[in-house]
Amino acid sequence: MTKRILIRYGDLTLKGKNKKKFIDTAIRRIKERLGEKASYTPNHDRLYVDVDVDDEARVINILKKIPGLVSVSPVTVVNSEVETIIDQAVYEAKTWDENATFKVEVKRANKRFSPNSPELQKILGGAVLKARTDLTVDVHTPDYTLNVEIRDDATYIFSRVYEGIGGFPVGTMGKGIALLSGGIDSPVAAYLAMTKGIDVHMMHFESTPLTSIESAQKAIDLSRQLAVYGKSQRVILHMVPFTALHQAILNKVPEPYHITIMRRMMMRIAERYANLDYTPVLINGESIGQVASQTLESMKVSEMVSSIPVLRPLITMDKNPVIDIARAIGTFEISKRPFEDCCAVYVPSQPATKPRDYYAKRYERLFDGETLIKEAIASTRTLRINSETTIDLSEKGFTVSDALEGYDDYIETK
Repeated sequence: MTKRILIRYGDLTLKGKNKKKFIDTAIRRIKERLGEKASYTPNHDRLYVDVDVDDEARVINILKKIPGLVSVSPVTVVNSEVETIIDQAVYEAKTWDENATFKVEVKRANKRFSPNSPELQKILGGAVLKARTDLTVDVHTPDYTLNVEIRDDATYIFSRVYEGIGGFPVGTMGKGIALLSGGIDSPVAAYLAMTKGIDVHMMHFESTPLTSIESAQKAIDLSRQLAVYGKSQRVILHMVPFTALHQAILNKVPEPYHITIMRRMMMRIAERYANLDYTPVLINGESIGQVASQTLESMKVSEMVSSIPVLRPLITMDKNPVIDIARAIGTFEISKRPFEDCCAVYVPSQPATKPRDYYAKRYERLFDGETLIKEAIASTRTLRINSETTIDLSEKGFTVSDALEGYDDYIETK
């Protein structure tokens, strides 16, 4: 026995001449997750998917996590006969909470059907009230809306609407590299970029053994958690060995500028990697004033070394809304593990909150950054991460390079 699920698109339908491209990509993303066993029926700005009735809850949960879909509803399809429609409407109403409010909306695409929409609304409303005496009608802000769509082929009845992510399908807006730390903010920034259609590749700067192997594990686990929203349910994670650069900065650069110079080196590496793959934007989790290194002056000096635009999805957000999103997408508990990355574990006691580019350039001349950048890029490991990835670094050494031995199936060859 099958169940029909109605899928609604969001802003995709406003794309004019490009609408077909966006909708085709959305359908492709759906098929990547549900497979070919489901039956797909496009209908103007909607899509109907028929799945096994026992699989309904699982499928709805999957669809809610696909960028580009604004909502989904389980639909019951019945013959367009008044008595049949009444019976199904009453059956639907019996699934609602006690003492709820409702209204009935009838759309009659089949104009040959009788009675007309207002008349049928009254009939169905009366039948529901008779069957459920605890319910009341509220046409303005009801708890439930009984939707009845009378089409040429059949009548579609539904009352439950599950919100989706909205936005655009991943890949329709090109690629971006997200600088992924182990904190709360950067995974949320990567997720928000995905919801706007960007195929996000992650980049993590690991400094083992200056930092613990568990901090690098967090980056892998965060990427695995985000993969469910990615293109083909996977993300790319560039694991950049930053230890030599990190050590040079700690040894040569005055302490207040440690974070500033680290960020500038990371920007340089990310830009060069992006240029290799024609990636037009970088993404990070910075928010104004979130920490001392996220002042406007710090952001400016950090990004001056890159010609690629830097997107900051969280730029004006307070911490609590970011935490709410992190909890919703399952990254919060991973981020809260007590293992810090290189930007957090060696924070200066008095970081420069208004750094200047000319000081940064002066301090960068104190070590051979160019050679170290080239070595870091040459030694970067690129991992393919999906929701089933089982990479565990914790028992395989003190450095990521050692710990990744044996995981060749996940590593992309250059």
